[in-house]
Amino acid sequence: MEEKKGNKKQQNQINIELPDDVAEGVYANLAMVAHSNSEFVIDFIRLMPGVPKAKVKSRVVVTPEHAKRLLNALKDNISKYENNFGPIKQSEESPKFPMNFGSNVGEA
Repeated sequence: MEEKKGNKKQQNQINIELPDDVAEGVYANLAMVAHSNSEFVIDFIRLMPGVPKAKVKSRVVVTPEHAKRLLNALKDNISKYENNFGPIKQSEESPKFPMNFGSNVGEA
């Protein structure tokens, strides 16, 4: 029986490759989220002080199921972070620039 369990576990493993250019990451200090009935679109944006135009640095499109998994993973990681380093301080002030990406948009 143990052998079958081990084989099943190996079949469920995914080998994930992280190319060097992606591993470097992209800095973003604003995220805009929009959705349709079939997908969530998350735009990661870099907003620079004193510059009236912000650039979308990366766009990620996910299914609603994956969006919920991402939400749960973020909640779990934020909880672990705050347990180690203390509460994350959050500014009450909203960014002061136009948010005209259309309807059904949230920001983070």
